[in-house]
Amino acid sequence: MASFKPVKVQTIPKLGERVTEDTLYWKNYKAPVQIKEFAAVTKIEFSPLPPHNYVVTASTRIQVYGPHSLEPVRTFTRFHDAAYGGSFRGDGKLLVAGSEEGLIRLFDTGGRVALRQFTGHSKAVHVTSFLSDGYRVLSGSDDLSSRVWDVASGTELNSYTEHTDYIRAAAASKLNPDLYVTGSYDHTVKLFDVRVGGSVMTMQHGHPVESVLLYPSEALLVSTGGRYVKVWDLLKGGQQLVSLKNHHKTVTCACLSTTDNKLLTGSLDRHVKVYNSSYKVVHNFDYATSILSLAVAPDDKVIAVGMTNGVLSVRHRKHTEEKQEVLGKRRRNPAYRVFIKGKNYVPKQDDFLVSKTVKQHLQKHDRQLKCFQVSKALDTALEVSICIWRRFHKPEVTVAVMTELNRRGTLKNALAGRDEQSLTTLLNFLIKYVCAHSHIHAREMTHEYINSNIIFILCISLNVILGDSNKLMRLLQRLMELLGREAELQQELLQVLGILDTLFASLTPRKEVTGPAVPPIMQGSQLQAA
Repeated sequence: MASFKPVKVQTIPKLGERVTEDTLYWKNYKAPVQIKEFAAVTKIEFSPLPPHNYVVTASTRIQVYGPHSLEPVRTFTRFHDAAYGGSFRGDGKLLVAGSEEGLIRLFDTGGRVALRQFTGHSKAVHVTSFLSDGYRVLSGSDDLSSRVWDVASGTELNSYTEHTDYIRAAAASKLNPDLYVTGSYDHTVKLFDVRVGGSVMTMQHGHPVESVLLYPSEALLVSTGGRYVKVWDLLKGGQQLVSLKNHHKTVTCACLSTTDNKLLTGSLDRHVKVYNSSYKVVHNFDYATSILSLAVAPDDKVIAVGMTNGVLSVRHRKHTEEKQEVLGKRRRNPAYRVFIKGKNYVPKQDDFLVSKTVKQHLQKHDRQLKCFQVSKALDTALEVSICIWRRFHKPEVTVAVMTELNRRGTLKNALAGRDEQSLTTLLNFLIKYVCAHSHIHAREMTHEYINSNIIFILCISLNVILGDSNKLMRLLQRLMELLGREAELQQELLQVLGILDTLFASLTPRKEVTGPAVPPIMQGSQLQAA
């Protein structure tokens, strides 16, 4: 007796994302660890020196975390109002931050009391940073001014009021202690030189600037604001090189990775995007809520993201031992001959192989088809197609079962005696997958494997079975309308295909066909005959 052959489920391979070295590199992070702060996390910055602690600015607190700690190792709470822009000095020993009060405070990372307090701004100070010499502090305020302060004396050295709106972004040069960049809500980015006494370059971003960033060579400048990320060439006088629009909402932050200086941007659309050297998105991190701040550790082992709901999300890079452990878990258990003959055993020519019959495990719909329960098999296939869990959502199984029932000639029997609910499920499946352009994969699959004969049988059978049910008649009419539109679309596509074939044929160069050359002796004899 011949064995039962299960239903062959034919699938069309999906076009997955292109796996590159960049994709594998950025996927090699653990699941995020979430730390709850008191308010929205507005700034994150890593210390440039090991162990690469990072400072988090949220509400009226500045907190320093270790790379693997879930609790802050140091907290500064000397603020009467919201704190902004906590930033490390190059040696990681000093910390500076602004506040809603307009004051700038300088802290020692080993203590708790403010070492200095810089006064002079009349409104909130949102950005602070150390200049590269470590002896001066840069600040940008809502009073439209950017100022430079002396750390030793606490006095103001320079003040520039060239912006016409709030200053919400600043970046100090690491190669030249007299240069820094500011970004403002007046849509401009300015490069200041303390030696000149003002700005030496102005770039029009076109939107309120939320963040600015200098590449390590400092030949390129990145500005974010609105939905745009723009890259400027400072060596060419601030010429715009690239304008990126990959986010759906305002881009609030940006940073660079140590490996190949990959650009990362965070946005209110809850995504962090990673760009390669050609400024193409190579990876994407998804988060629960809008993103306000973003930072990557100098060794790329930690990615910290601050969100509007006060959650600090921290991802750690997997170690080599952990990756080997995961691979070891996925590996199959050794076969019997590995223990007896050895792992590298090669069968000899005289060896006799004793084969063992493998028990066939059938799916539920296959077992029902084997018992000729065609109606139950169709019900089981429809249950698989409407499953709410994407992992178990397999419309191709339903298509394969319908094709098998049509091949057996029992499709009408499977539709007979059904109630309104089961027929509604079947019609909804056909409406969703036969002509729905939002389900491209399933649509291609149904066009490939559900031929017009099956659709015709279904429509005729349903038209007889439906009876007086107005709901089912409306669904059937809708299905017929969709099929009519799809037929028209297919006709138009065939016409376009014919036009393209004609164009390609006309563009193909034609080879001239030349006859065989006549030998000279033959030519002479022909002339004599003439």
